[in-house]
Amino acid sequence: MSGSDNHRPVRRRTFVLGAAAGSAALAGPLAVPATAAAFGYSDDGSNYVVDSGAALVFKVSKTTGDLTSLIYRGTEYQGYGGMNSHIESGLGSSTVTIARSGSTILISVTHGTLKHYYAARSGENNVYMWTNKADTSVSATRYIVRVKAGRFLNDEPDSYTYTTSTIEASDVFAKSDGQTRSKHYSRLRVIDYDYIGWTAGNVGLWIVRSNHEKASGGPFYRSLLRHQSADGGGLYEILYYGQNQTEEQRFGLQGPYVIAFTDGGAPSSSLFPGNLTTSWADSLGISGYVGASGRGRVAGVGITGRDAAYPYTVGLANAAAQYWGSARLSDGYFSIAGVLPGTYTLTVHKSELAVYNTQVTVSAGGTTTLNSIAVPSSNDPSNASAIWRINDWTGTPSGFKNADLMTYAHPSDVRASAWTGNVVIGSGSQTSAFPCYIWKDVNSGLLVYFKLTAAQAASAHTLRIGVTTAYANGRPQVVVNDTWTSAIPSPPTQPNTRSLTNGSYRGNNHTFSYSVPASAWLTDTSRYNVLKINVVSGSGSTSYLSAGTSIDAIDLLN
Repeated sequence: MSGSDNHRPVRRRTFVLGAAAGSAALAGPLAVPATAAAFGYSDDGSNYVVDSGAALVFKVSKTTGDLTSLIYRGTEYQGYGGMNSHIESGLGSSTVTIARSGSTILISVTHGTLKHYYAARSGENNVYMWTNKADTSVSATRYIVRVKAGRFLNDEPDSYTYTTSTIEASDVFAKSDGQTRSKHYSRLRVIDYDYIGWTAGNVGLWIVRSNHEKASGGPFYRSLLRHQSADGGGLYEILYYGQNQTEEQRFGLQGPYVIAFTDGGAPSSSLFPGNLTTSWADSLGISGYVGASGRGRVAGVGITGRDAAYPYTVGLANAAAQYWGSARLSDGYFSIAGVLPGTYTLTVHKSELAVYNTQVTVSAGGTTTLNSIAVPSSNDPSNASAIWRINDWTGTPSGFKNADLMTYAHPSDVRASAWTGNVVIGSGSQTSAFPCYIWKDVNSGLLVYFKLTAAQAASAHTLRIGVTTAYANGRPQVVVNDTWTSAIPSPPTQPNTRSLTNGSYRGNNHTFSYSVPASAWLTDTSRYNVLKINVVSGSGSTSYLSAGTSIDAIDLLN
């Protein structure tokens, strides 16, 4: 994550996908077309073979629902390590059926309570997919497109890059030059991308994501997107993942998401979330499908009280679904379409920091119009008068030392600056010199030097430390001038998985407040007061897996 990642306007889209409670059954099997490249399907005994009528032919196993072949322009792209493309690591024995309705072929896969669908459209080099997960019988929910070795080569942050030097768990690796790689290092939040994939010459292979209405974690969640290794590559659509997850799992139909082949360029923007319309799927009988007529919209005429230096995102969430859209820079206008009926918590985010929330109700076919939202000044901690402040309050560690690296590298990466080092208020480098993460076993005990006027030193003050997540219950305890020590604060609710070492600072934003008495300050105004920040916790192990926390901002209030 870089400062520019979080402060620049991000291309964001409202969502109109989804799908309809269509119930019409598909027509039965047709005869195999006699001519090559004619739209249709056949049965080779083990697989249903679908010819798109363009340049794509794909196969789906009749017994497992796995995607067993992806042939584009006569070249096979599916398969590495002897594995197929599939939900999770493969569903196993499933009921698989196929049918055609006009210019659409639909393959339906049923595995217990989970239903998965593949659709082909005549003349398109796309595979449309939906997944309906009803319960936890399948642990996570992800679709993995497993790509044959050698088809695409890269050395992106989320690549394994042909190394076997494991430095953490079995999924973080080090290259010989000291740089680190992992499938977790996606760099991107969900809100930042519409598609992910690779190109090589005149071929592009992409997954265009769904609107994630039944996913979890919100617009700023990071998860696996792709990886490459010596035996091939993987492209992911993550519908639910537990790694550093802040929300409960949602259930229901997710999609469509699309495997798209191109002539080497980006996939068509018509497939992007918010642009893709699937009225052709309304009558296919996809379980849980709700079409455009069964959805509503939320629109706000504007948002006042914004900080013009940051983008604002409006999110909608309840136990059943989530949506988001960007607020217009000029006035804060927003519109979020394609929303399932229900009552939602609407949250306004300054960058990633929640600064306002209310309740809204959405009805099918209707628009819920909101008057101008006024964000109270007190809701943005940046508005509080401070004697000094390190970084601004954005809900992210952006601006701190190493923050630009941590979403695509391990903290031990050779490119990281030293995690130690003290900070002097007024130096002009207090933010860039302060590390974005603090661990009990790495850099606990950081020192901040600052001076106070006589009037300031005569009064008690509140010290605030904002965090974005924590690992193993790591939280800050502070010492002032080696004479006053705060109580150990209670740990806030945070995800209980790895976070700081696998590319994610996104947890539950929390502010620790410490009431520092006047007796703690130095009365000699020529001398520096010294604030020591320790990380305390009885959990965690050692080094970068010791208890730690990610910092948002630190300030001393007037």
